Amino acid sequence: MKAPSFTLGRRAFIASLAASTALPMASLPSRLLAQEAKAGGMLRTVAWPAPTVLNSAISTAGTESFIAPKMFDGLLAYDTGLVPRGQLAESWDIAEDGLTVTFKLRDGVKWHDGTAFTAKDVAFTFMEVLKVIHGRGKATFAALEAVDTPDDLTAVFRLTTPSPAMMRALDSRESPILPAHIYEGTDIQANPANTAPIGTGPFKMAEYEVGSYIVLVKNPDYWDAGLPLLDRIIIQFVADAATRASMLEAGQIDGVFLNMLPAPEILRLDALPDFERDTKGYEAMPSAQQLDFNLDNEYLADIRVRHAIAHAIDTDWITQNIWYGLGAPGKSPLHVDQKEYYTTDGVPSYDYDLEKAKALLDEAGFAPAANGMRFSLMLDPSPWGTESIGAAPYIKEQLRQIGIDVTIRTQDFAVFTTTVWTERKGDLVLYTVNLGVDPVIGTQRFYWSKSYNPGVAFSNGAHYVNPQVDALLEAAQVELDPAKRKAQYAEFQQIVMADLPVLPITNIFGANIVNVKVKDTTIDALGALGGFSRAWIDA
Repeated sequence: MKAPSFTLGRRAFIASLAASTALPMASLPSRLLAQEAKAGGMLRTVAWPAPTVLNSAISTAGTESFIAPKMFDGLLAYDTGLVPRGQLAESWDIAEDGLTVTFKLRDGVKWHDGTAFTAKDVAFTFMEVLKVIHGRGKATFAALEAVDTPDDLTAVFRLTTPSPAMMRALDSRESPILPAHIYEGTDIQANPANTAPIGTGPFKMAEYEVGSYIVLVKNPDYWDAGLPLLDRIIIQFVADAATRASMLEAGQIDGVFLNMLPAPEILRLDALPDFERDTKGYEAMPSAQQLDFNLDNEYLADIRVRHAIAHAIDTDWITQNIWYGLGAPGKSPLHVDQKEYYTTDGVPSYDYDLEKAKALLDEAGFAPAANGMRFSLMLDPSPWGTESIGAAPYIKEQLRQIGIDVTIRTQDFAVFTTTVWTERKGDLVLYTVNLGVDPVIGTQRFYWSKSYNPGVAFSNGAHYVNPQVDALLEAAQVELDPAKRKAQYAEFQQIVMADLPVLPITNIFGANIVNVKVKDTTIDALGALGGFSRAWIDA
């Protein structure tokens, strides 16, 4: 589909990938730069898998989360160190009891179609979309019972209990504000605007060829004066990782973000003089690779089978040979960089031991047949990046050695999410995921029974139900005492690593690899998942 505001023929599109043009300089807001930024030009990049929608309020998938924040804003942004600053909200006030948060909104902000942005948009987004559809929003905004709009520029959040995580989840990726006048009264998940976005962000969609590329152009009416600096962003959807790497090396694109190149290619290109690796801007999205067990499966419902599988998989091998050391073996449902709460004290671990794995399967009553196999399972690796598909054959072979016959099923991203989270046809699911700046925002959705919601991708796909875990998670959602909250999450980690509905594989260390002429794509805690409003090309 194509938007009427701008069209770019296929030949012109391909030609435009060859060069970008620097235009006169623009003034910036108060920000000290190492170099004087230049306005104009074009940033060319790639992503995969191709998005199913262009709206991160209804899909938390990686490509959607990369593209959508260039077109949408949140109430807040977060500087490095996760210090909040205003975006669509100019100011905010939190009541002493923590039950009311009043946001004063920017005046004069326009949607891309020229309609005025108001508090109604904020209320609609949170109450009708983020709390209902967003994969993490049900947990993050569980305490939010209403958003009052006393006037067009005031949004008052009413909470049933304090919510220490909520104020960390109001950025353009996690909680993009949607236009009520476009979505209200419609089937939100089927609305055409999901693939022809109307946002308030620094860039507007100009052209979108499904499965091929998207062109974003500068929003000339953006509320932040002088921004964005770039005239255009072109994102191609390229399935083959080797092709993505060769395009960058040949100068056909300017950078690859969010580990969208295999780790060895990132390391190889980083050693060349024309490229640099950027590991900043991942504070808001500590990510991990994990293996879900579908507990509705008769074999995986047995805890001894799950423990056996854990003993058969060497997570250090995967971290070193699939991620090439750009990560750490998973030891907890939390990421090692979630330092406030991460612990391994008293947390069960599963050393690599094939004999122990076989003994557990014997104990569970699953004896090998004449061919050595005990039972069969389906493994669905995510097509995001290359690492899950790359690790799948290793897992298949390891489980064969303990008598589990594994079939690997590869699918495009839309079919993958439908198969696993809507139709629930998966047994073992291997994928990478954002664990969130706070456990409520990311990790909780995989273990909270109320996050079991067929049709919502990247939620409680294991169908794990443990009332003790639910109670801990719900207490931590509202606990304001840091020491008590830390203790709650410590107990949570101990329980779920014993129950093992999900096996942590690798804590990923995020990386971008860009041409040295690309500047300031990472300026805050969101990094490449932000709006690129201050990105520029030193050409």
